[in-house]
Amino acid sequence: MVVFEEQSAIRKGPLNGIRVLELPNIGPLQHAGMMLADLGAEVLRLDRKSHVDTGSGMQGPYSSISVLDRGRRSAGIDLKHAEAPSLVAKLVLNADVLIEGFRPGVAERLGVGPEPMMAANPRLVYGRMTGWGQNGPMANDVGHDINYISVAGVLSHIGMAGGPPVPPINLIGDFGGGSMLLVVGILAALVERSISGNGQVVDAAMVDGSAMLMSVFFALDQIGVWSDRGTNLLDGGAHFYGVYECADGEFVSLAAFEPQFYANFVEMVASLDIDGLRADDLRLDAQMDKANWPALKVQVAKMFRKKSRDEWVAFFAGHEICFAPVLSMTEAITNTHNVERETFVTVDGIAQPAPAPRFSRTPGAIHNPPRPAGADSESAYSDWGISATEFARLHSVGVIA
Repeated sequence: MVVFEEQSAIRKGPLNGIRVLELPNIGPLQHAGMMLADLGAEVLRLDRKSHVDTGSGMQGPYSSISVLDRGRRSAGIDLKHAEAPSLVAKLVLNADVLIEGFRPGVAERLGVGPEPMMAANPRLVYGRMTGWGQNGPMANDVGHDINYISVAGVLSHIGMAGGPPVPPINLIGDFGGGSMLLVVGILAALVERSISGNGQVVDAAMVDGSAMLMSVFFALDQIGVWSDRGTNLLDGGAHFYGVYECADGEFVSLAAFEPQFYANFVEMVASLDIDGLRADDLRLDAQMDKANWPALKVQVAKMFRKKSRDEWVAFFAGHEICFAPVLSMTEAITNTHNVERETFVTVDGIAQPAPAPRFSRTPGAIHNPPRPAGADSESAYSDWGISATEFARLHSVGVIA
């Protein structure tokens, strides 16, 4: 367990020395705060009064295992209180970065928008994340990940041929196109600040980030080589690139895309002598003939149902096929490759992904397990420049929870 009062002195990672204020929010903004903390920044989570007893975004019994809240302290605040803007402005004096995930205009109405905060500290990098962006006809609409990736042109292309689009859980909009895009923007702004000496606003919209993740596919679509979902090279349309069910109901993933890997796959399949699937059907010169893909997918699917997942893993091992078992989260944690690389770590009995990426000189670290909302108000506010007398007064009037 980390001694929180000494936290700033013992932090590890390439962002050691950077201080970040994280305004109240859930999900993607928490993920951004977690990543910045993993990279060594001292992140102070400001949590709503309503979450002081229940955790930041993760309610009730789940608050103690909210991995998204790891690595930073929490101080309670009532941003709707008239004195809250001046308190945040004082904290900003000791901050390099502020991040917020409110709907457009909310931070401004609360008095903690970019203008007053950057007036208090011109070197401040003000990172803001929304679903639709700060402007545009949908800017003030409510929404969630699935809505943002719908408008970004992503969701329409995920799913099997003849079926509906399949929600890819909230990885693309919330986290890939949202929190990770925000963190990239913040890091770029910090690099630029080291040259200019000035902060700036980073506007990360999930719809923008989701579209950017689709860059190569937009290009393929523009030149007419990408068609309906489930019929293309990388979306499950090809018999050599997809997910197949095994005899035991488990699944494997096959990605024998390059000719040399496809040749190895064909050679291995030929050795099986399975009824209905001949090596001639899989000939190399016809690999990219899309007209053959639907029928071959049916045959390859029948083949994979002949053995269990583990039997297929053993069969293809060492033959450079581009093949892997489809693991559940529970299985991934105990997978031998992941165990050797320490892809997952256990903190206070909770297994979770380790900080990434990895650094040769300044490795990141999980500096403390999730802290309940408001648990560190007194010590954190003190470390961020709020005197004991001022803390007592702000607490008595209800600004600090």
